Amino acid sequence: MSPAGGPGAPGSRAPGSLYTLSDDLPDLDRPVLLHALPGMVDAGHAVRLASEHLMSTLSSKVVATFDHDILVDYRGGRPSLIFATDHYQDYVPPEITLHAVEDGVGTPFLMLIGREPDFQWDRFITSMIEIVERFAVRQSLGLLAIPMAVPHTRPLSVTGHGTRTGLVPTDGNFLRGNIQVPATVGSLLELRLGEAGHDAAGFAAHVPHYLSATEYPDAAITLIERVSAVTGLTLPIDGLSEVAVSTRRAVDLQVAASDEVREIVGTLEKQYDAALATGTGALVSGDQSLPDADQIGAELERYLAGLEEGGPTKG
Repeated sequence: MSPAGGPGAPGSRAPGSLYTLSDDLPDLDRPVLLHALPGMVDAGHAVRLASEHLMSTLSSKVVATFDHDILVDYRGGRPSLIFATDHYQDYVPPEITLHAVEDGVGTPFLMLIGREPDFQWDRFITSMIEIVERFAVRQSLGLLAIPMAVPHTRPLSVTGHGTRTGLVPTDGNFLRGNIQVPATVGSLLELRLGEAGHDAAGFAAHVPHYLSATEYPDAAITLIERVSAVTGLTLPIDGLSEVAVSTRRAVDLQVAASDEVREIVGTLEKQYDAALATGTGALVSGDQSLPDADQIGAELERYLAGLEEGGPTKG
């Protein structure tokens, strides 16, 4: 690996000093850049599941490594290691890496994975713009998953967004008007890329709020399928699909076992169907309160955890 070069010498404040390029860079022909940096919000762990699945099933090589010691707050999410009887071993540092990945038919694209930076967002994003221009990236796509008042019994909805109209489908967006939201590195990267004249877009999967703390592979599958549809990349979902079926079955069993949970899910179904029928984008009307995720989320988490251990937990 070699430094990005130029003004990005060690100790420099230049954006290029944040990353190190591989010595043997691949020959890429205007690739897509997919960035998946789960941070403050990753409902259903969908972004993590999607990125881990793609990286484990597709061929890839590291293109650039970012300096995690500068970008990451270790106290906000501590790395792990193993204490083995009388010594420590197997330290796992946080990573932020850019990979050249080949899809199912050998088409290369770039994929940025790892932990969302805690510090120096502006320098990091300027670094990413340098990389986008260096590799002549034709389009960047970001992945996000957010908790929403939607039922798991309806098709998973997605908000599409981009730096210009037409980059990604937005006709299914529930959200309307101006909404102040917490920034993520991914959303700021999209904004800055657009300001620099580059096409950038993304998808936010709407995960049922009562399942946001559990692994929800349906959301990961939906994100992967949206990326495939927009970019033409051949991205696999085998493996994730089987897990998604098992998860849906487990959730359905738990919902069926509780009158209270069934009532809450039924309320969400009515709100979802009404929003779809009216096209208002309002998932919760002004005279209705959002069903409390804790009322069903905790039960579902315990139930799913029991399945992972070999059987459902007893109440």
